[in-house]
Amino acid sequence: MNFLHFICQDWHANKGNIKGRTFLLFFRAANICTTSRINFVLGLPFLLLYKGLIQWLFALEVPWNIRVGKNFSIYHGIALIINNRVVIGENCVLRHSTTLGVKQLADGSVSLAPVIGNYVDVGCNVCIIGDIKVGNHVKIGSGAVVVKNVGSNCIVVGNPAVEKRIY
Repeated sequence: MNFLHFICQDWHANKGNIKGRTFLLFFRAANICTTSRINFVLGLPFLLLYKGLIQWLFALEVPWNIRVGKNFSIYHGIALIINNRVVIGENCVLRHSTTLGVKQLADGSVSLAPVIGNYVDVGCNVCIIGDIKVGNHVKIGSGAVVVKNVGSNCIVVGNPAVEKRIY
């Protein structure tokens, strides 16, 4: 996959969303900088720009080294926090004030990070915390707090979140 195709892979998924498109162009370019030591060294000035622009100006805490599938969409990108070990599948949507992170365990260590499947639509103000697996074709309602694994083909709502099978 060439550089231009890689950094533009989310372009159509964010049609009409200039902030999402801008963020994702920067994110994908920064992501390339982490693929090898030479890319990291050469891309260090860009990574510093990414950190300043994305985290301070856009208010998005999205590390440049997370694994994200193609056609990723971010709506109303503000107050989005993603741990650097999170994995997000293809064709996923995240909205504002969402947290995907680890939790502190009783022994003081931290859990693994969430793994989000393909075609997952996450509403605003959602928390997905801990060693959580979210299946494919899932809609997570606004304000849900997901602390257990979620199967595929369902809607998840509430605090704590509860699955509702849709098909």
